[in-house]
Amino acid sequence: MPARILDGIKIAADIRSEVAAEVKSLVAAGVRPGLAVVLVGHNPASEVYVRGKVKACQEVGIYSERHSPDETITTAALLALIEDLNRRDEIDGILVQLPLPAQVDSKKVLMAVDPAKDVDGFHPVNVGFLSTQRAGLVPCTPAGVMEILKRSGIPIAGREAVMVGRSDIVGKPVAMLLLNANATVTVCHSKTRDLPAVCRRADILVAAMGRAGMVTRDFIKPGATVVDVGINKVTDPAQFHRLFAGDKKREEIFRSKGSTLAGDVHPEVAEVAGALTPVPGGVGPLTIAMLMYNTIKAAQMRRGMLSPELAR
Repeated sequence: MPARILDGIKIAADIRSEVAAEVKSLVAAGVRPGLAVVLVGHNPASEVYVRGKVKACQEVGIYSERHSPDETITTAALLALIEDLNRRDEIDGILVQLPLPAQVDSKKVLMAVDPAKDVDGFHPVNVGFLSTQRAGLVPCTPAGVMEILKRSGIPIAGREAVMVGRSDIVGKPVAMLLLNANATVTVCHSKTRDLPAVCRRADILVAAMGRAGMVTRDFIKPGATVVDVGINKVTDPAQFHRLFAGDKKREEIFRSKGSTLAGDVHPEVAEVAGALTPVPGGVGPLTIAMLMYNTIKAAQMRRGMLSPELAR
């Protein structure tokens, strides 16, 4: 029996409608949450992401600003902009779109963001709050992974969870969130010995290493839940054939566009897993939904008015 497909698009829509209702009640109380997005230069992929974030703000009623300094900006000038946004009370969230140009000290810029407005959840203060189970802002994609599991009725407490990937942005925070939810967690990486054998122990397997179709059926315990965080552009016909041979719909897209998106999990895993997130349409939509969630959470935390639903 093929795996149950976990619908990230529907879950993201549910979260957005909850956020919109929360924004409405905040506005009624005289508070309109505000998000400032800083996009340096004209990276096409970043432009697309930022447009999506600004549009999502409009849809849920969050005030948004876009700051687009020239790509020649200095670290000092960017720090001055961040400092100004930190001071402005009507701005609850600050998001610095990465990557930044080579001449800018990215770490210095990210560290300059007020942790109370750090809606990406990357600041060491928020990382510390997460690791010690205190209320803070959690990175958006990892928070989305947890929402998919919880809202799909996947039990976490007491389960064996394996995280493939150890990045600061996804791997480590997901591992911490699973640990905080009482899973037994193993974190794997490029130096892990016999990776398939370690992964086969997992009741919940989360893949985030940026390699198309790397997780194959021999990585999966029958009936396991598999969350695919990878988004990889496949342009090589041989690689496409290895992943999607016989998938007529995908073949059509590949023929017309010359590329398709693939996750880190091979499609054959659907024959073994109990539940699986698709790519596209799985974790991806949750990232922007959780950014909206983090923005209203920041607005409420900064004013000491956090509702019980958001304090989780």
